[in-house]
Amino acid sequence: MNLEKIQAKLLPGFNVKAQPPKIDPVPEGLPRPQWSVMIPAYNCADYLRQTLESVLAQDPGPEQMQIEVVDDCSTNDETRAVVSEVGKGRVAFYRKPKNEGVTPNFNTCIQRSHGHLVHILHSDDYVMAGFYDTVGKALQRKPAAGIAIVRSFLVDECGEIEILAARAARDEGPHHSFADHIYINHMWTPGLVVRRSSYEKAGGFMPELPHVADWELTMRAYKKFGAVYINSPLSCYREFSNNHTGRLARTGENLRDQIRFLAIMLERGYDVNVRHFMRLLSDRAAEQAGRFQALGDSAAAAANRKLSAEINAILPSRGRRLLQRLTASILPKLRR
Repeated sequence: MNLEKIQAKLLPGFNVKAQPPKIDPVPEGLPRPQWSVMIPAYNCADYLRQTLESVLAQDPGPEQMQIEVVDDCSTNDETRAVVSEVGKGRVAFYRKPKNEGVTPNFNTCIQRSHGHLVHILHSDDYVMAGFYDTVGKALQRKPAAGIAIVRSFLVDECGEIEILAARAARDEGPHHSFADHIYINHMWTPGLVVRRSSYEKAGGFMPELPHVADWELTMRAYKKFGAVYINSPLSCYREFSNNHTGRLARTGENLRDQIRFLAIMLERGYDVNVRHFMRLLSDRAAEQAGRFQALGDSAAAAANRKLSAEINAILPSRGRRLLQRLTASILPKLRR
C-alpha cells in the first residue's frame, strides 16, 4: 500500500505537501516572562473556571507568567464573565473578531504569546499541582530540548479519570525513540510545553489537521529539537460528547484525521509501517462504533463502522497476506 492509493481511496483532494504556518518572533519591546499560558476558548465557560483555577494556583506572578484566554468569537459573553470573575484582573482576555476554528485559534495563541515557554491549555482541560515547576526545571536541565511532554489523564465531563496516556518509557532516559510516537500519541495537548523559539523555527499547528495537529507538531518539533519526557501525570485532557474531540469521534473524523497525518508522514519520508498503522485505525474505528452503539447513538456507530470498512477495503485480506508470505518463502526454493 502506498501514499497514492491512500490519497485516492480515503483522502481525495487532500494536500499532503501542506506546510505549517509561520510564527513571527515576539515584537521588540514586549516583556519576556518565562511562561505564556495561553487558553483557547469557544463556548466553554462551564469548564473554564476549573482551568483558570488550576493555573492561578501555581501562578508565580505576572513577571514570570503571562496568562491569557483567547476566545474564538464565542456566541455568548459568558467566557469573558468567567475570566473577569476568576481572573480578577490577573488573566488577560482577547476576543477574536471572527470564529476560525480550533487549530487556527491555537496559532493565534502562539502568535500572541511572548513568554519563553508556551503552554496551550484548552479551556476545558486543567493542570495538576506542580506542573509548571516540574516542567520548567526539566527544560532548564536540558536547554537544547525544544519541547517537554508530560503524561495526561483522560477525564470525562465530571472530571472522573477514564485512562492515562500511554507511557513512553524509552524517552525517560538520555536516548529517545522517535519511532515509538508514530503509532501511539503519547503527547496530549495539555501535557505539552513548547519553547517559543521552537515555534518560530518549526512553525505552528497545521489547520489541515483539525484533530491531530498537536501530534503532528510535536513529532515535527521532537525530530528537529529533541524533547524532555516527564513520566508524571500532571495534566488532564477532558473528552465528552459535546466538545471538539467528542464531536469528531461521532463521525469518525478524529480517525480520518490520523489518516491525513499518515499521508503527511509518508510525504516527509518518515519510516512508517503503513499496514500496521491502518490496521490500528480500523480497529479503533470498530471500537468507537461499539462504544457509540452501547450508548444508543446508532448514527455515530454507523459512521465509525463505515470508516472501518473503507480502511479494510484497501488493506490486503489476512488470507491474501498469508498467501503472499507463503509464496515469498516457497517460490525461491522451487526455482533452485
